[in-house]
Amino acid sequence: MSFVLVSLSALFVSALTLYSGFGLGTLLMPIFALFFPVEVAVAATAIVHGANNIFKIGVVGRHADRTLIIRFGIPAILAAFVGAAALVSVSHFGEIVTYSIGAKTAEITPMKLVIAVLMLVFAFFELLPKLRELKFDRKYLVLGGLLSGFFGGFSGHQGALRSAFLVKAGISTEAFVGTNAAIGFMVDMARIATYIVMFLAAQTASPIGPDQWPLILVGMISAFAGVMIGKRFLHKVTVQTVQTVTGVLLLGIALALGSGII
Repeated sequence: MSFVLVSLSALFVSALTLYSGFGLGTLLMPIFALFFPVEVAVAATAIVHGANNIFKIGVVGRHADRTLIIRFGIPAILAAFVGAAALVSVSHFGEIVTYSIGAKTAEITPMKLVIAVLMLVFAFFELLPKLRELKFDRKYLVLGGLLSGFFGGFSGHQGALRSAFLVKAGISTEAFVGTNAAIGFMVDMARIATYIVMFLAAQTASPIGPDQWPLILVGMISAFAGVMIGKRFLHKVTVQTVQTVTGVLLLGIALALGSGII
């Protein structure tokens, strides 16, 4: 069941979000959280997200805007290190509340609460018209890089903010997709490296066990397939549709995560 759910989710979301520049990490992380601890789910999502961005770079990377990559991407990388370090620090805190729902034991932890609040905020960005249409001038590119990089490192939620800034840059659709993929990959590499270094420094075992890698690999392969499907068939899907679907799912998952159900 886990392989089917992760495979279908990665395939569908990767295809749906190819042209929006956000959504894969946002929606795939909660799916992994159904089967892994939250901090492991974030790391697993980073691996799938990073591999998927490499694949997208191979498909549309030649259209990327190098100036935007430098002005937005470098601040994003620096902030991603900070966000990833914050994630590792918070992941060591124990549960705040434990309660039972029938045979299931629900646990509310600081990590779950923080991620749930972030997901609620990003859900509002997708669902509320005023926030959905929020765009930023080029002069705020550095600020946008810092914000999206930090949240990318901390919870994997980087794409929505990044797209809000880049969509105002006046570039073609191909350049938008290519630039988004390039910057997303840079942030993913920064946060993955930080996770590894901090877990090694803490002298703890790898957060991802051997039995968890098959599920991650399934997610990667399915995401690759989704990119090809999206490139061929779903280029007419509107950003508004993607935002609505993303927002509704985020809202429901945030409530479940914050309440300790998942």
